[in-house]
Amino acid sequence: MTSRVRQIRSRRSTALRCAAPLVTLALAATGCGASVTPGRIGDSPRSPATTAADPPPAAASTPSPTGAATCTDRYFSGMTTAQRVGQLFMGGISAAHPDQAQLRTLRDHHVGAIMLTGRSTAGVTATRKTVDGFRGQADQVGGRRVGLLVATDQEGGQVQVLNGPGFSAMPNGLTQGSWPASTLRSQAAGWATQLKAAGVNLNLAPIADVVPTSLGTRNMPIGSFRREYGHTPETVTSHSGAFAAGFAQSGVLTTLKHFPGLGQVIGNTDVTANVVDSVTTANSAGLEPFRAGIRAGSPFVMVSSATYTKIDPKHLAAFSPTVISDLLRGRLGFKGVVISDDIGNAVAVRSFTPAQRAVNFIAAGGNMILTVRPSTVPAMTQAVEARMRQDASFRAKVDDSVRRILAAKQSAGLLDCH
Repeated sequence: MTSRVRQIRSRRSTALRCAAPLVTLALAATGCGASVTPGRIGDSPRSPATTAADPPPAAASTPSPTGAATCTDRYFSGMTTAQRVGQLFMGGISAAHPDQAQLRTLRDHHVGAIMLTGRSTAGVTATRKTVDGFRGQADQVGGRRVGLLVATDQEGGQVQVLNGPGFSAMPNGLTQGSWPASTLRSQAAGWATQLKAAGVNLNLAPIADVVPTSLGTRNMPIGSFRREYGHTPETVTSHSGAFAAGFAQSGVLTTLKHFPGLGQVIGNTDVTANVVDSVTTANSAGLEPFRAGIRAGSPFVMVSSATYTKIDPKHLAAFSPTVISDLLRGRLGFKGVVISDDIGNAVAVRSFTPAQRAVNFIAAGGNMILTVRPSTVPAMTQAVEARMRQDASFRAKVDDSVRRILAAKQSAGLLDCH
């Protein structure tokens, strides 16, 4: 989760707070109840291990060996080190009152993605004007602009950042989960069209977390806000998939969150330290919505900042090679962009300096660092560049991350590949 939950807690009117419109995603969900994917806040049926009988996961953000690869390679090879590092970051900016000093900080550090935070009632037209106002600060490589990813949290219920004229009032996840999957897919396509008209190309949603009935609203990050689609892996799989399919149909990227799931915890990582899941294993049924969404082609997966004692008791998930590299990449076969939950302001990571947070996430196998506090970006980028100079294997991880992010941007039409 990110600081948006804190905003809701402090004033219930404030929102919380991360797929390419790939053919594989759209086709996989033509049955409406198909398991496609979801996006962001801190976020278990069969083993996630791929068996011989399993179809291979969709290569969501992996460029084809022809045009897309050539395009992303051209951008990558033309970038300075500072520009490459900037692509690893998503900085938060108030949707209602963008801070120009914060925007300058993001521009000066070549940040390639922006998240609209808080709550705005300005509507589609005004939001588009705001987005267009900072879209021009995106870096150029060889005279070609590296388009900005513009994201927000548009789940529904209390987690809907953008409101006002042109935006529908989206019901909460439990209500969406009570609809037929085909209805949700149709509604989601309309919500995505509204976001696209406002200049937003990435939704940090849908929720893939399974909150058991026994926890319900005692689950602070998800259940207390009724963000979950239901209380079983089957319902969450079908409806997170329908949501993602609708967004893919309208050309807006989505994000499965919060891997490996925030459904079994009590505390909210935005406002609580030492949030622990002592239930989820690498074989838990609650991983199925993620597994199905990855197969369907999800381009982004958000990793939580809780600790999973039965997977890796020594690290927060966002800093765990076991969670990211072994489980998410290895066993589930995810090929896209791994994005962190907010590690700029969340209490869960307060015991680490901003520099440590950034380096630990990339070293564990993560790709895009989400910070709702742009003021943390200078220290984070400096730390990443310093580690790159010292460690060839870390430098290779940065390069791999940049390539994955550029591939996602290319599939979203944010690179000039002509």
